[in-house]
Amino acid sequence: MFKKALLALGFLIAPGIPYAQTTLTVYTYPSFVSEWGPGPAIKTAFEAGCDCQIRFVALDSSVALVHRLRLEGSSTPADIVLGLDANTLSEARATGLLVPHNIDTSAVSLPVDWQDDTFVPYDWGYFAFVYDTKQLASPPKSLEALINAPDDLKIIIEDPRTSTPGLGLMLWMKAIYGDQAPEKWKQLQPKILTITKGWSDAYFSLFMNGEAPMVLSYSTSPAYHMAVDKTERYQAAEFSEGHYLQVEVAARVAHSAHPELAKQFLEFMLKPGFQNEIPLKNVMYPATDIGDALPAVFDHLIQPDKTLFIKPETVSNHRKDWISEWLNAIAN
Repeated sequence: MFKKALLALGFLIAPGIPYAQTTLTVYTYPSFVSEWGPGPAIKTAFEAGCDCQIRFVALDSSVALVHRLRLEGSSTPADIVLGLDANTLSEARATGLLVPHNIDTSAVSLPVDWQDDTFVPYDWGYFAFVYDTKQLASPPKSLEALINAPDDLKIIIEDPRTSTPGLGLMLWMKAIYGDQAPEKWKQLQPKILTITKGWSDAYFSLFMNGEAPMVLSYSTSPAYHMAVDKTERYQAAEFSEGHYLQVEVAARVAHSAHPELAKQFLEFMLKPGFQNEIPLKNVMYPATDIGDALPAVFDHLIQPDKTLFIKPETVSNHRKDWISEWLNAIAN
C-alpha cells in the first residue's frame, strides 16, 4: 500500500508531467496589459518568485472595474482589482467586496498624505492638456485662458461617465470653479472637437493623427514621447491654477480563493520589480521613490505649483449631481 502511494506520488511529480499552478486573477485596464504596458514585465517578475501564474483580465476603465465587481458580487473570480483611482474608491468600497490589505505601505510617497487600510497606491500623476507644438506654439497658460480662448482652438476630451481622465477634468473644473463650473463648461463647449469614451481613442486615434492640437491626458505623457519616440514635439501645458491629481490603486477581493497570494502581490507592487516598470510603461510616477531608476526625461516634465484633490468621499457624495451639471452644460 505504501509503495503504491509512493509510486502514485512519483507519477504526479515526474519530470515533464504538468501540474495545476495556482492562478491569481487580476482585473485591470487594457493599456496596463498591452504589449507596451507594464503588465507583461510585471507578470514575468512576479511569477519568477512564486509557484503561480497571473491571469490579467482587461476591462474598459476604472469605472468598468467597479461595475464588473458589483455585477459579479461574491461570485467574482477576481483576486485583485488593479486600476481603480482615487475618484472611484468610495464607490468600490461600498460594494463590500474588498478587504484590508494588511501590508506595510510606509514606502508610499505621494503629493498628498495617503492613509487607507484597503487601497494600495502603485502610481500617480496629474491630469493635463497635452499639445502638439507643431500645431500650437503658444498654449494657454491657465484653465481660465483655455476657457476664454478663441473657439477655433479645438480640444479633445473624454467622457466623465466612462473615462478616468474625463472624470478628472470634471473634478478639476469643480475644484477651481465650484458652483460656477456649469457656466465655465458652457464657455468651454465650443472649443470641444469631440468627447470620446476613453483615453486611447482620444489620444492615439485622434490627437496623434492631428485631429486637434490639444487633448486631455496626463502631465507625464510627454515622457514617453521623449524617451521612446525621441521627440519633444508633444508637451503638457502648465496651468497657473494647479493640476488635478490622480492616484491609481489596487485592492484585495474579499472572496479571493488565494488571499495570501493576493497579499503577496500587493506587497510586490511596492517593490522595484513592479515600480521600476511604471514610469515608461504606464507613463506615470511610481508610488515609491525609485531613485536613479526614474528616467531622466521626468526632470523635463511640468511641475505644478498646486495640487488639486477632492476627497474620495466628497466625490462619491456629489458625483451624480456633478455629472448631471456637466451633461446639461455641454448639451446647451
